[in-house]
Amino acid sequence: MSGFDLTAEQEQLKAVAAKVAADVYAAPAARWDLERTSLPREEVARLADLGYLGLAIPEEYGGQGGTLVDALVVIEELAKVCRPAAFQVFECNTGPIRVIQFFGTEEQKQRWLTASCRGEQTMAIAISEPDAGSAATDLRTKARRDGDHWVINGAKRWISNGGHADSYLVYCRMSDQPGAKGIGAIVVPADTPGFSTGAQEKLMGFRGIPSADLFFDDVRVPLDHLVIEEGGFGKLFGVFSIERLGNATMSLALGQAALDKSTAYVQERVQFGRPLIDFQNVQMTIAQMAVQVEAARLLVLRASSEAGDGLPDTYQVSVAKCFANEMAKQVTDLAMQLHGGNGYTEEYGLERLHRDAHGWAIAGGTPAIQRVRIASELLGRTFNQRPERAASGTP
Repeated sequence: MSGFDLTAEQEQLKAVAAKVAADVYAAPAARWDLERTSLPREEVARLADLGYLGLAIPEEYGGQGGTLVDALVVIEELAKVCRPAAFQVFECNTGPIRVIQFFGTEEQKQRWLTASCRGEQTMAIAISEPDAGSAATDLRTKARRDGDHWVINGAKRWISNGGHADSYLVYCRMSDQPGAKGIGAIVVPADTPGFSTGAQEKLMGFRGIPSADLFFDDVRVPLDHLVIEEGGFGKLFGVFSIERLGNATMSLALGQAALDKSTAYVQERVQFGRPLIDFQNVQMTIAQMAVQVEAARLLVLRASSEAGDGLPDTYQVSVAKCFANEMAKQVTDLAMQLHGGNGYTEEYGLERLHRDAHGWAIAGGTPAIQRVRIASELLGRTFNQRPERAASGTP
């Protein structure tokens, strides 16, 4: 974030996080990306010791009792340098753990929030499936009650932190009710019999953030692992707005990092006997990048600050995510162009920023889906994306 409307405490939080990013994560970040290494467990413990894993979690559960803005300030500073480190802070402050905070029972909060703040429990979200990506309400993973347990069968795809998280908040169908009506959410510990994960995906970006398919074969979990009952899809996606702001902040960080690298480079690099910044085209490009980054920051700050300690406005969130996602792709691309051949190498880190920018624009709902949401909120009506014949049930 910038100094705009940040409190003195948040400015201090920003400065300390920037120092942690530079001193701790700048050196290994490129190596973890190259080797596709997820964040070592000792680094999760370090982030917990710094208090970063509970920034926006109430103090009674081991958190710092801060705001969403506090968490986003830290996420941005870490993400400028090291996305795997930022992602752990992201998961614990804007991820599925917030569903527990808002809608879980007191016992669930004591169990999972406290462990998350201590770095003892990582929780990933499991929504997407092979045939249910943007059309999330088409999911087929099914949970049925059997005595004092839920029995879950199905599969999930593109699950960030898949294969590494200690537990998963699994969106599943709890009856034969169609669409969103039949969907709820259950926490599934990774060591539950019948649960398994596929091979780690080899993605274009997100190389230090593991991703894998999840498989549920008669997975049995106690009834008290149910967090959201059937019909609670609206609650789930209300909290998912927080995750989308975390996503937008990741994109913001990529754009800011690309801008920072570029402003330094064009003042140092000399061609035709002059620094690059002396050329008007370079000046215009830098200005264009700065405008886009600042606009994204203000949109993220508006949505997060107005949310306070509650849920953010879905319209503001979709606007922020859509703009920030596209900004990151465009600004990192322009940064690569300003660096010329150097920008195409791994040494300067621009290609890594650009690869990750495309990932955040896919995760959590694409800009195209955000535009549908924006139109829906703006006009006060819903839009059915399915063919009319399929929606009416005619063959």
